Amino acid sequence: MLTPKARGPLSAAVVDALHGAARPQWDDVPPADENDLQLSLWVLYELSFRGFEDVDAAREWDPHLLDLRGRLEGPLEQRWRQRASATEVGDPFPDELMRLIEDHGGASLAGFVRREATRDQVLELMRWRSVYHLKEADPTSFTLPRLPVRAQAALAALQYDEYGGGDPARLHRHLFACGMSDAGLRPDEGAYVDDAPAIVLEQNNALSMFGLHRRLRGASSGHLAAFEATSSLPSRKMAGGIRRVGLPESLAAYYDEHVEADAVHEQLAVRLICGTLVEDEPETRADVVLGAFTCLDLENRFATWALDRWAA
Repeated sequence: MLTPKARGPLSAAVVDALHGAARPQWDDVPPADENDLQLSLWVLYELSFRGFEDVDAAREWDPHLLDLRGRLEGPLEQRWRQRASATEVGDPFPDELMRLIEDHGGASLAGFVRREATRDQVLELMRWRSVYHLKEADPTSFTLPRLPVRAQAALAALQYDEYGGGDPARLHRHLFACGMSDAGLRPDEGAYVDDAPAIVLEQNNALSMFGLHRRLRGASSGHLAAFEATSSLPSRKMAGGIRRVGLPESLAAYYDEHVEADAVHEQLAVRLICGTLVEDEPETRADVVLGAFTCLDLENRFATWALDRWAA
């Protein structure tokens, strides 16, 4: 993966700095808009994953870049906290967390794909989704060593499934890459970052921020619970829509894999990860709710954006 195209003065300065140019004073380079902001943060986060071929791996720990990352993270985290501020979850916590997830309404991309999306629209959606699916589960893995014993064991069991149960050919991100390739799309990680709207980058940035900060382990766990609990039925609809428009069976099979797996994973995530985490570390309760709400809220905002775009 190479560094993406800049979308404004801040992301241009970040990319230039990664390539060895003189580092500007970040206060003098405000983001031009949401695209510039989200891309800048996404690039900085990617240094902690598989990085970029055209960037020295040592830059992951560059204090100048970490300082900028912190400056961008603060206002974004506060934005998410403000949006979630009216959300409360009572007791018993696992039951009420599941109720929050089930009761959260919003636009349905999967329903649209199942019934009426065109082949081109489904392919466009796959390009957007690839920003996450080609590194699926990786952000949450940062949370694993930060959890108490019961939640850690449950997360390890869930992640073992995500990584193919020990079989490289069954890794979820590998299954998605195979489907992308068979559909005539590029299967390499980050191939379509330049096509991704700001809201897709924000979804990915939420996963990375929650996973990379130990203090946000509750938010990472809550995000996972909402993600898994809202995946099984939509995955069935996605698989149906993919077959309806005549895309390869391997792409539909990726979603088939999630129909059964995520029906099990939702119980693992809600009860054995989030439930036990809040029992063992009550101070994480509000952040678990933050993570769950942020996952649902960002997906609704993305779905609304995509449906409006296609309607236009």
